[in-house]
Amino acid sequence: MKQRPYASIALAAPLTLAAAVFACSSAPPPPTPTTAAAAATPTPGQTQAQAAAGETPPTAEEAQGFTVRVNDDLKKLWTASARAAWVNKTYITDDTTAISAAAEEANMEYLGTAITGATRFDGLTLSEPVARQLKLIKLSTTLPAPADAKKRAELAQIAVSMEADYGKGKYCPARLGGKCLNLDELSNIMGKSRKYDELLDAWTGWHSIAPPLRERYTRYVELGNEGARSIGFSDVGALWRSGYDMTPEAFEADTERLWNQVKPLYDELHCLVRSKLRKVYGKDKIGDKAPIPAHLLGNMWAQDWSNLYDLVTPYPKEASLDVTKALVDKKVDAVEMVKMGERFFTSLGLDNLPKTFWERSMFVRPRDRDVVCHASAWDVTYGGDIRIKMCIEPKEEDFITIHHELGHNYYYAYYYTLPVLFQSGANDGFHEGIGDTIALSVTPGYLKTIGLLKDAPQNPKAETNFLMKQALAKIAFLPFGKLIDQWRWDVFAGKTPPGKYNEAWWNLRQKTQGVSAPVPRSEKDFDPGAKFHVPGGTPYTRYFLAHIYQFQFHRALCKAAGHTGPLHTCSIYGNKAAGDKLKAMLAMGASKPWPEAMKAISGETQGDASAILEYFEPLRKFIREESKGETCGW
Repeated sequence: MKQRPYASIALAAPLTLAAAVFACSSAPPPPTPTTAAAAATPTPGQTQAQAAAGETPPTAEEAQGFTVRVNDDLKKLWTASARAAWVNKTYITDDTTAISAAAEEANMEYLGTAITGATRFDGLTLSEPVARQLKLIKLSTTLPAPADAKKRAELAQIAVSMEADYGKGKYCPARLGGKCLNLDELSNIMGKSRKYDELLDAWTGWHSIAPPLRERYTRYVELGNEGARSIGFSDVGALWRSGYDMTPEAFEADTERLWNQVKPLYDELHCLVRSKLRKVYGKDKIGDKAPIPAHLLGNMWAQDWSNLYDLVTPYPKEASLDVTKALVDKKVDAVEMVKMGERFFTSLGLDNLPKTFWERSMFVRPRDRDVVCHASAWDVTYGGDIRIKMCIEPKEEDFITIHHELGHNYYYAYYYTLPVLFQSGANDGFHEGIGDTIALSVTPGYLKTIGLLKDAPQNPKAETNFLMKQALAKIAFLPFGKLIDQWRWDVFAGKTPPGKYNEAWWNLRQKTQGVSAPVPRSEKDFDPGAKFHVPGGTPYTRYFLAHIYQFQFHRALCKAAGHTGPLHTCSIYGNKAAGDKLKAMLAMGASKPWPEAMKAISGETQGDASAILEYFEPLRKFIREESKGETCGW
């Protein structure tokens, strides 16, 4: 996940909020219109009211100067705020939470002013870079704040406190005599246990941390929507859907198009997995044509089914692809796992990670304090101070996640010389997709090459096993990746009122994902809040897009590398031609509309799920044969 830092700075001496916003910058605030002789007829970029008031009409030169100043201010503000956020997420206390909340509040005020200032230049004929930066200013926040200072402070405090409380969340079952379990420990139970009641206890235990967030989340929606309306959007969801170089309506339709391309593959996988689980837990727990109880899929949110691999392995007698066992047997520690990830990127001709990365990153969960363990990648200074924050364990899931987070870091490393408004992915799905693209090259052959696996059998049965493991992670995720924001879009738009938050959540999960709540739920619960990105305020459709884009990127890079043969057998490890194509796209950042970045890497100009279907086609033949006689659907 790209970590968008909270903004502004912790100051040694008290200042007014307005002073705090600009204390970190030598530049003045975004310009306000100056007045001149009255001009009754508005010019481009000028409203009738402005003309009547005699305000000087804006110019292209003024617009360019405005973007320069905002870039300078934001870089200083976001750097200061990122430092506050880093400390808060790696050392959660009441004080660090308060500092981070103050930073969030100050950033909200600045962005509100900057967005208003950017609208002054609407209608002017501008150079492409200036016009794009003005557009990106208007989309530069995922949490717009109300103009009222008191409400802005309230929203900032809510946003930071929800994330901090999530990070501190623990379940303390009576049976353990006061011992509490954190998310890592509960997730390990979800991944390893096959005991129905033990899984249910872990699932309900973690979800019990969310109800205290519900009231704050309701207020968060109210205040965020007020802020969105103040900058010209109907609600926060409409703002989020506007960041894709198309209208919000067109974007929503495009995600639906991509989902419909891959839904048949998901439905087939769901059918097979349900039949295997039924053999373990019985028809009384899982009916013939029924959704799967959420706690039985090996993951706290049923978003990744990789931990079920032993139950659904197509050919169990084939050599094991147990990366976790290899990491444990070889005593590979967290730092070495990250170095393995770095070596993949450098094999493509990309640079080594800077020395400060190794000095400043958090690789393991500290024993002495609360932290947010959710993996994230950072450029704290928007100038190359790149880091990751993870609680790494020697297991395959974390090995893959490392490649994902380093993908963010290398994106940062290749665009940090651009103006800060361009320091982002072509769209947020690109940012999430880069590391996962690299992870698709973590094939059995690659793992053998780097000495992590002794053997990498190359035969149809072994390849089917490999594809099943991939599908349990990649295909199983797709509907979950789409539905979280579907739920939030309806919440922000008022289609789902607070009194139906949980009902709407489970209706959507059952309809889209074929997953049901394992025990009766009510509006006393707040199950969406048990997923980090909801209290953390991070848009989620980016992950759905990334799961589509990564296969599209992979196909293109494999072609550049001269790969022949099935797509799932390709690893671009060590191929400089593929690396050059990747670097060219990374260096563009957000300076061009995303279809141009897509064209730079793939030659195509829209998202296309045909690559994911091509990748998994050999597995689909096995699934269809294995599922004969099953009643699919739910």
